[in-house]
Amino acid sequence: MTLTAPPAATGSVPEPEGSRVWGIGQAGALLGSVLDETRFGHLDDAEAIAVLAALEELGRKVDGARLRATTDIGVRAETDRGNGSLAFQNGCRNRVEFITQLAGISSREAKRRLKLGETVVERTPMGLPVPARYPVIAAALVSGNLGLEAAEIIASTLTALHGKVLQDDLDHVERALVASATGAITPETAGLPGAGIRFAPDLLRAQALEWQGRLDPDGTAPNDDTVEAKSTLTFGLLHHGLYPLRADVTPELRGIMDTLFDTYLSARSRTPRFEPTEPLDPLDGTEPGAGTALDGLHIGDTSVDGERFSADHFSADPFTGDARYDGDCRTAGEKRADILRCVFEAAARDPKTPTMGGAAPTVMIHINATDLQHGRGVGWIDGVDAPISFRRVNEAICAGGAQHVIFGTTGNILYLGDTVRCFTAKQRAAIAARDDGCIIPGCTTPARWSEIHHVIPWHQHGPTNIDNGVLLCWFHHHTINTNGWTIRMISGRPQVRGPLLWDPTQTWRPTHSHRANIPSPEPPWRS
Repeated sequence: MTLTAPPAATGSVPEPEGSRVWGIGQAGALLGSVLDETRFGHLDDAEAIAVLAALEELGRKVDGARLRATTDIGVRAETDRGNGSLAFQNGCRNRVEFITQLAGISSREAKRRLKLGETVVERTPMGLPVPARYPVIAAALVSGNLGLEAAEIIASTLTALHGKVLQDDLDHVERALVASATGAITPETAGLPGAGIRFAPDLLRAQALEWQGRLDPDGTAPNDDTVEAKSTLTFGLLHHGLYPLRADVTPELRGIMDTLFDTYLSARSRTPRFEPTEPLDPLDGTEPGAGTALDGLHIGDTSVDGERFSADHFSADPFTGDARYDGDCRTAGEKRADILRCVFEAAARDPKTPTMGGAAPTVMIHINATDLQHGRGVGWIDGVDAPISFRRVNEAICAGGAQHVIFGTTGNILYLGDTVRCFTAKQRAAIAARDDGCIIPGCTTPARWSEIHHVIPWHQHGPTNIDNGVLLCWFHHHTINTNGWTIRMISGRPQVRGPLLWDPTQTWRPTHSHRANIPSPEPPWRS
């Protein structure tokens, strides 16, 4: 494709001396000669560091100018300008195609620049200047103090918060994040740890997520089941004797995995020994809709109230043997990820698991006490950037307890309380002996892979004792308030009532009991 871009872009006509293009060319030639004469391996340490810093500063300056130039060309090449569009005049379908041909960059890079330029570059779409939406970012880009990667992180954070928080709060976040990315000291950062230090993009991204978690917790860690992220685990095709593993995990599962990995990787830990154990309810790798044999009944894709469900969504009614819809809409990959979670949690509880720092591996979730009291906000796991939802905080407290830590105004610890609302090891052993595993009918998750659930929630003054605790697998614990199952305790034994599709009669039924709780029949010769 041949472009009729300005002659300066093609280099076919020399630019008059003193023009902008001539000046840029001269600067480029001077820089090129200096770089050509530089032998990086021959520099001493101090000079090598100084050269890299100078080149990066120059690169940020050039990147900012390229962003402004690309944004300007993008405005000139808008297709809605008709015959006046540079894209139309050069036979291109749109501005992205024109920019990729003119600049020799990928369409992805062109779209990246145009998207960022819409918010951090002053534009003149109709000949009238339109100020940048985020002027602090724009000024830092022009000065060369801010790189494009950091600018993208800050701009995307502000855009996610736009319309959800007050403008004053948005301006405050913009100034604070730009100061962190450039190392500037501003009223927003003065006195804070790290003030005056330039934060790399990875650390800046963590800061941005923290700001989102504070100002818009629902948008950062959604509590709604329909939008909350789900972990998945799948296998690829055999390649060179290996199966590639593809997994997406929630921040909480990442924290669980990191904690156990760090425990085993600790310098004082011995090499882990993995011993075989009995499997869970078999998952043969069949994906939803492939058909699964269930108690002699073959179920393929099935329709319930006009919506299609696969065999993954059904289980056998333990009382009638019929196939019942149990509300489990997880894919096979999501089920594998939940099993992986159970494996890690069970390993963390195993007394054979190495300790770290003298204590069992424990995932620490932090939440502001006022947020916890008022049922809002998000939780944070050490070492994980993304927050977890308030619901998962409550579930973690229900299963594992909580510990109060009170900080002073300077960050010093004023009080460290005992663990509260936590079932003891002896209570867990007793509940496991009674329930034998997850009490939801059809679920075969064993006791060691289950969590303890308060039947009467702790925040409703439910006691932490054997008569108020039952075993639930992670999935049923995670969905107990939304999946239609209800639990009650009668004479110290749990009873369950299933969702309407599972049990149209809505009958309370006793849960299964440990096999040891059922006495053996009398031998016939003794009767």
